[in-house]
Amino acid sequence: MIRRGLVPLAVAVLAAAAFVPTLSGSFLNWDDNVNFLDNPDYRGLGREHLRWAFTSVSFGHYIPLTRLTWSVNWALGGMDPRGYHLVNVLLHAANSVLLYFVARRLLAAAVADGGQGGRRGLDLCAAAAVAALVFGVHPLRVEPVAWITGRPDLLCASFVLLTTWVYLQAVETEGPARRGLVWVAAITLAAALLSKGAALPFVGALLILDVYPLRRLRRLGVRLLVREKLPLLLVTLAGAGVVIYAVRQGAVLTRNSEHDSLARLAAAAYSFLVAPFRVIWPTSLSPLYEMPARISPLEPRFAVALAGVVLVTAVLIGLRGRWPGGLAAWTFSALMLAPTSAVVRQGADLAPDRYSYLSGMGFAVLVGGAALGVIRLVRRGTVTRSMGWSAALAGLIAIFGLGITSWSYSQVWRESETLWRWALEVDPGCSICHGKLGESVLGGPAGQTRAAEAEGLLRRAIALRPDLPDAYYNLGTALVLQGRYADAESPLRSYIERAPWSASGSERLGLVYLLQGHYEPAVPLLRAAFVLRPQAPDLRHYLVQALEGQAQALQTQGRSGEAEMLLAEVRVVSTLSRRP
Repeated sequence: MIRRGLVPLAVAVLAAAAFVPTLSGSFLNWDDNVNFLDNPDYRGLGREHLRWAFTSVSFGHYIPLTRLTWSVNWALGGMDPRGYHLVNVLLHAANSVLLYFVARRLLAAAVADGGQGGRRGLDLCAAAAVAALVFGVHPLRVEPVAWITGRPDLLCASFVLLTTWVYLQAVETEGPARRGLVWVAAITLAAALLSKGAALPFVGALLILDVYPLRRLRRLGVRLLVREKLPLLLVTLAGAGVVIYAVRQGAVLTRNSEHDSLARLAAAAYSFLVAPFRVIWPTSLSPLYEMPARISPLEPRFAVALAGVVLVTAVLIGLRGRWPGGLAAWTFSALMLAPTSAVVRQGADLAPDRYSYLSGMGFAVLVGGAALGVIRLVRRGTVTRSMGWSAALAGLIAIFGLGITSWSYSQVWRESETLWRWALEVDPGCSICHGKLGESVLGGPAGQTRAAEAEGLLRRAIALRPDLPDAYYNLGTALVLQGRYADAESPLRSYIERAPWSASGSERLGLVYLLQGHYEPAVPLLRAAFVLRPQAPDLRHYLVQALEGQAQALQTQGRSGEAEMLLAEVRVVSTLSRRP
């Protein structure tokens, strides 16, 4: 009993230890700046902060529970990134422990024709620990753990695992699921959806478990399995409505005008196939696998992916009698990846590592099943003890290697410039990586040399992908820092054309004109920016400066009436600045 009780504790400690370097990490210029550094809305636990958490759909995500954890972090530690990183690490350690308990039940069911009664055996504890550690220390976990913005994946997974654990308790008897526990599972599923919409297809995952390893389909039939899940289905339907609303408000969806159906299917197949490949061979991982401007199904990686998905699926269906776990893990992975695939959405990422946080759990349990098979072969005498010890040693070395790789990769994620230099080593043709590295260089120690370095990176980003707006804005900033105001005008205007919804371009170009004393072109730009961001104090100050400067110039020209109109506008803007 004592030994079994120490197993989950050891899993938690080892899963957390692999990510210790993240605790000294900073906020990154990969959405951390938007979500935390430039976002005052989460800083507190007052009524306005709670209202923001439960009404905001920024970036197309409705994640109120996750945003509440941000507020708690701020209340306890302000803007110190160490507290945010610590919560991520603790959540991941807790998820690894939860997976241990879930894996123990699933493995017990796999070897006992659906029953979960033998789950406390030492062999099952050892196999479940292997599954939890493979998941917990794997380098694919670095992105959601080391990236503060990755917390929605961690918190969503916590409630998904709780849902699974409660559901497994609800169905551990021979008959239908216990209704009370199904309602508890529905509540935890709702919490998962309020953490991130990635849990939307999870009812389908429970049906997969009903087929294997629980083997409930042949005993109870499809109709009863679906009927007993009505509370979970109701929660899913409500969650789907909220997710669709949030996505329509703020996300970037794949449009037929950009990629046809076959191209989107090829990109989705790529994400389905690359996920298990990275589980097996986690090298050259990157914060960004850039979505290409054009997806061709004839491109080798997409053509191979389409063929590979069909082939793997066919082989696993053929082997389902001998190896049902393989088909279950593969189907679970594809199901959980489907909402984030290119079939539904298009973003900067083609197949991010963070999306494997949920989808990769099935493969981890599969590894635990392999470990259980070896243990049982040794006990039966089919395999000699020396061979068993050799297999155990090889497994420990593999898990240790995964942990060391995660430790090393976590150091890459500690600050922005290191992260994007690594990303460019992995993919020198990544335009966004060039742009983000240029932005990181600009945000580092001031100096003309660094601005010139940033300029080169940003010009390379634009050469690779002229359609992406942010590089133009940062290029204009790099030129301004070098005192090349005239050269900065063109990229800033290009940014305004590509991102008319953003106040930043108009503000920056208006400031360029203001610094040169060109008040007349500065005024309309700063006005436009002020309409979009009326609460920005620096922007209000720039607008007042430009209005007063232009008014003075008009008075010098004898155009007192026009000057007075501008001064009246100054008084209005100044009055707005004094309002709470």
